[in-house]
Amino acid sequence: MTKLTPSTAELAFSPTSWQPLRILTFYRVVLAGLLTVLYFALQDSNPFNAQNHQLFSATLLTYLFFAIAVGFSTRLHWPGYQFQSQLQILTDITAIALLMHATGGATSALGVLLVIAVAAGALISPGRPAYLFAAVATLTLLFETGLASLSLEKTGAGDITRAGLLGLVLFAAAGLAHVLAIRIRESEALARQRGIDLANLQQLNQYIIQQLQSGVLVVDPDNNIRLANETAHTLLKIGQQPRIRLEQAAPGLAQQLHHWKKDKQWQPQAFQSPRAGSTLIPRFSELQTARGTGTLILLEDSAQLAHKTQQIKLASLGRLTASIAHEIRNPLSAISHAAQLLAESDKLDQGDKRLTEIIGNHTKRVNTIIENVLQLSRRSASHPQELALTDWLSEFRKEFVQMDGLQSQQLELDIEPQDVQIHVDPGHLHQVLTNLCQNAFAHTGDGTAIKLQVRRGDRAAVWLDVLDNGPGIDAETAEQMFEPFYTTASSGTGLGLYIARELCEINQARLSYHPLPEGGSSFRIRFAA
Repeated sequence: MTKLTPSTAELAFSPTSWQPLRILTFYRVVLAGLLTVLYFALQDSNPFNAQNHQLFSATLLTYLFFAIAVGFSTRLHWPGYQFQSQLQILTDITAIALLMHATGGATSALGVLLVIAVAAGALISPGRPAYLFAAVATLTLLFETGLASLSLEKTGAGDITRAGLLGLVLFAAAGLAHVLAIRIRESEALARQRGIDLANLQQLNQYIIQQLQSGVLVVDPDNNIRLANETAHTLLKIGQQPRIRLEQAAPGLAQQLHHWKKDKQWQPQAFQSPRAGSTLIPRFSELQTARGTGTLILLEDSAQLAHKTQQIKLASLGRLTASIAHEIRNPLSAISHAAQLLAESDKLDQGDKRLTEIIGNHTKRVNTIIENVLQLSRRSASHPQELALTDWLSEFRKEFVQMDGLQSQQLELDIEPQDVQIHVDPGHLHQVLTNLCQNAFAHTGDGTAIKLQVRRGDRAAVWLDVLDNGPGIDAETAEQMFEPFYTTASSGTGLGLYIARELCEINQARLSYHPLPEGGSSFRIRFAA
């Protein structure tokens, strides 16, 4: 793991550094005000042992005025942080040195304030400025001691020693404060990074919960719904109320939760959602919250579970039928070949020849079924591309009319608007339309007319309708005609419409049947926007 060690510039001039500087300005105002009040209130007793009262009082008043002024400038963040922090610390050192000079120099009790000023400078400006402040304070202290030695007052070697020791203390304080400041800012940077990580993790968790296909409910000990994802809102139709009781949203679910709380071994039962009309299967688990033991409820739509199970069964069945179809091809080829050889014999009468024809016809039909099943199992992946539908349908119409020997008026185009484009695999679309058109001509009879109608629907979706003028399809057949191997023709395989729907689905389209009020059939392909 990479250690979070911010640079000196980042540490010193980050927005969070203004807070310690504001604290320092508050301390400075309190300090200057307290010193001023004590000095002028107790001037007769001379509490600070001032020897130069004029210098001491002038320095105190100037320092107090400066403290108030920088208090406002720090609040306004003007001038910049670097200028303000260095100016304030250097001014503190100068003011305290003058006060010490007026009260006895290195022997003054105010020397401890100089240590505090240097340490504060190291905290708000870590790095080289910390040692700069210590050096300036030490030099100022030595200069004051040397200046005092030139006065009429006697200054012994003890004063110089005290000044030197105080200088060492100043550098030690600067070093310790510098290390402490680095540690504090590293902790701040780490806490800030952890906060960002936690916020990102929270957003990710919320996104995952909202996108779950299962309904998720969090219920507090008082049965108030505290959290519900989009799926739960859809399944229970609870709206967007900030807080709603479970009994109001789903009385049946609340009753089951009551039973489960009494007996954790009790198995929840599927219940009917009165507002969504779905059969839901709940699952309960305890959830510890700050207010007590809540409950996490997962809701599964039984229809979706059944659909998923059906898809798994169909996938397994598809692999099984593909294997069976592959194994049947070899004996089927032998049967067909034997029937052809038998039909060429001169010793067969008409009845036997008729039987060989029946064998040949049915072997061809079985072979067609096998080819369709193998085609379905080996179905190629979709390679969609942008398709100008008007030009493409014109070419399809020309090709289909020519291949099936039709009249041009038997297959018409009705496209609006003309510039419609869709995203689809052209080969798959060709296979689907060929199947639908061939079915229409095969089941409608003489006088068949087909219209390919294109319209743009809501949200920029495109509809392609295959309309015919036939007798239509009865309701019972319409419910089952997309199922595999369902057919009403004696020679059909029952896989054409099933394959057509599957090809549409892998191209993000939907194939459906809609009876026409005036008679006839309409197969609609709805392409995604």
